[in-house]
Amino acid sequence: MRLASRIAPIEDSPTLAITARAKAMRQAGIDVVSFGAGEPDFPTPAHIRRAASEAMEAGFTRYTPAAGIPELREAVARRLEARHAIPYRTEEVIITCGGKHALYNLAQVLLDPGDEVVVITPHWVSYPPIVRMAGGIPVFLPTSEAEGFQIDPRALRRCLTPKTRAVILNAPANPTGTVYAAETLGAIAQELHDYKDVVVISDDIYVELSYVGEVPSILRIAPSLRERTVVVGGASKAYAMTGWRIGFAAGPVEIIAAMKRLQSHSTSNPTSFAQKGALAAFTGPQDVVVEMREAFEARRRVMLDRLAAIPGISCVPPDGAFYAFPNVSAIFGAETARGTIAGSLDLAAYLLEEARLAVIPGIAFGADRYIRLSFATSLSEITRGLERLEAAFRKLR
Repeated sequence: MRLASRIAPIEDSPTLAITARAKAMRQAGIDVVSFGAGEPDFPTPAHIRRAASEAMEAGFTRYTPAAGIPELREAVARRLEARHAIPYRTEEVIITCGGKHALYNLAQVLLDPGDEVVVITPHWVSYPPIVRMAGGIPVFLPTSEAEGFQIDPRALRRCLTPKTRAVILNAPANPTGTVYAAETLGAIAQELHDYKDVVVISDDIYVELSYVGEVPSILRIAPSLRERTVVVGGASKAYAMTGWRIGFAAGPVEIIAAMKRLQSHSTSNPTSFAQKGALAAFTGPQDVVVEMREAFEARRRVMLDRLAAIPGISCVPPDGAFYAFPNVSAIFGAETARGTIAGSLDLAAYLLEEARLAVIPGIAFGADRYIRLSFATSLSEITRGLERLEAAFRKLR
């Protein structure tokens, strides 16, 4: 059957594919340790589940406004005001079916064919496909392990052209966990000063999960960018609500209104009672976020300590999120019964089949010398998984 040409280059998300493969192996009775998950392993907090349940029992199961219920949009606006020290109106906020959906809608309303979007690498796996599905061209701006994956503003300058339509900033970043320094954000704002049509997309989905204090806000540093910055976030990561599919975008009213029109003809509103759950998440007790962050931080310490003890691995400590992104290139060239390990795909396949350990190959993030390990799992699983990783590396070396 003939399919649209625009969909041919789009592949399945490798993170979801590997997680599904590990789950299938477990269901078949195979003991697999998975470091693949991009979601918290905690249950959604009770008060959030209760709010959604009460909404369902009260019959709150019909359509809502396409842009989301007003009280949730208002709650998001107040949160953003607190973070960025800039007022937001309700009409400048849209609720979406997850943060990924917000980014997809945003690309659809911003990009014409041939428009360029600067993507910082290593990058989240879905940024390039989202750009390409809108007819855009991702322009990759590499960062280096030696510089802690911080952005070099001079390198950004070289990426900017008359075709540039947006720059995506994600901090804490997936997969590196990097939080961009305030000085770096200030220099980025300076580089963008003369590019008045370039929109800053600030992907803040992990902003509550920082281990280095408050994540600097480019809008606090450069309020002049307010009229061309769109902040994207959601409930998924900080509140263990990945399956609820509640995200948001906030920015100039013209952009948000266009996203609303698009959403009204695609998904319509996000799930009604899930919005009530998100409202409880954003306005209710925040100690649940602190507890989860502290648990992630303890797991982070264990993972980093164990990785440091494995010869041939180096790892920049993540500032936030729940991933480690170790450099494993020292093992490339090793021979196995299956052939030569030429890159991260080969290594990930070897670890899954031979060590029963699921990891995400770095090539999925535009960085083939690395693998991504999620520490959104129990300490006992982290210990078991890293024992398997160390044994596999010693065997290969």
